[in-house]
Amino acid sequence: MNKVAEFVYQVAIKQGRRRLLWSIAGAVFWYGAVLIMILLAPLIDRALGIKMTIPPAVRLPVGIILLVVGVPMVIWTITRFLRTKGSPIPFNPPPVLVANGLYRIVRNPMHLGWTIVLIGLAVLMQSFTLLAIFTPLFLLVHIMYLKFIEEKELEKKFGQAYIVYKQRVPMFIPRLVRKVN
Repeated sequence: MNKVAEFVYQVAIKQGRRRLLWSIAGAVFWYGAVLIMILLAPLIDRALGIKMTIPPAVRLPVGIILLVVGVPMVIWTITRFLRTKGSPIPFNPPPVLVANGLYRIVRNPMHLGWTIVLIGLAVLMQSFTLLAIFTPLFLLVHIMYLKFIEEKELEKKFGQAYIVYKQRVPMFIPRLVRKVN
């Protein structure tokens, strides 16, 4: 396990002020980064003179459909974690492996939901920067985090149960038909 994954694991298994502070810092960083991307994108578009022109007859239904799909995914995952006495912040994870609901068909429904939300907002805002730069960057950073830190931490915490889950359930693209072993 690498040092960052080990650090996250050590903070997550302890109770107390340190865990609380790291959880707050993680939440501020996570949601702050998403908010900054959303707010900066139109400014960068204007500064670079980039303009996407999507007709309202396409932009509104596509953007709204994406938000109607993505926002409930994000809310459901946050609610699911809170019900298990954890949070989506890595320093305060659920004490049990969450593998029900959306987690039966995709390992990272919250990240998938946020990606769908960002694409929906990019379409509604007609923001090239949000669509073609920030959203792929968001995905790349999260895939790297999940592969190099979170998965190692979950394997250490949940052992064989997580390894089997990881083999059975895809990372981002939902499998809507159950895999037969």
